[in-house]
Amino acid sequence: MEIIPVIDLRDAAVVRARLGRRDEYLPIQTRLSSTSDPVDVARGLLSVHPFRTLYVADLDAIEGKRDNHASLARLKSAFPDLAFWVDNGILDLGAARTWLASRLGHLVLGSETQVDDTLVREMAHEERIVLSLDFRGDAFQGPPELLANPRAWPRRIIAMTLARVGSGAGPDMEKLAALRLVAPDRRLYAAGGVRDLADIERLARANIAGALVASALHDGRLTAGDIARIVKRELR
Repeated sequence: MEIIPVIDLRDAAVVRARLGRRDEYLPIQTRLSSTSDPVDVARGLLSVHPFRTLYVADLDAIEGKRDNHASLARLKSAFPDLAFWVDNGILDLGAARTWLASRLGHLVLGSETQVDDTLVREMAHEERIVLSLDFRGDAFQGPPELLANPRAWPRRIIAMTLARVGSGAGPDMEKLAALRLVAPDRRLYAAGGVRDLADIERLARANIAGALVASALHDGRLTAGDIARIVKRELR
């Protein structure tokens, strides 16, 4: 069970995500960092545990406004050994290949920004591609043909339940089970609603490969001791 902390970037600052209502996101206030600067926040998250991977959502790029490439480059420079999973709204094959060539990290293709399943099919065998299947409630956010064709998915899949992000509602176990059924050979990651160690344990029992977590870390509901226990179990 891999725990991947999340930072959401807007205007070069980390914002607090809640319920997928992006127009309401404000610069984060957290006990882990005295500022909302992405390097400071990432350092605070790494003070909890030496995570191997950090998920970065470039909200400006996803919304087609601008991008936070400079902030991502700062993060990569500050933490060269950290793997970055980056969702920046890319929906074009040429742009995806150019971004991967920059060697800044792994590219997350969010279903909500795709116009069809072409890019995902073309990039499915690329080692540094991750597919995020985005949902609002039960409604899939993206082209229907993408959800309907699990054979075209890459090795790693995120089940992103946007309405649960920052909600403390718990992960959507029903949706995760449904995706596990249609894609049993993929590594499935849960995103949205993860509250604490008990949720992590539920996900592990359901054969989920990992969880994307933010609020639980910032609020102290998932502690360094909890993560150490998870790691110890994995090593048995």
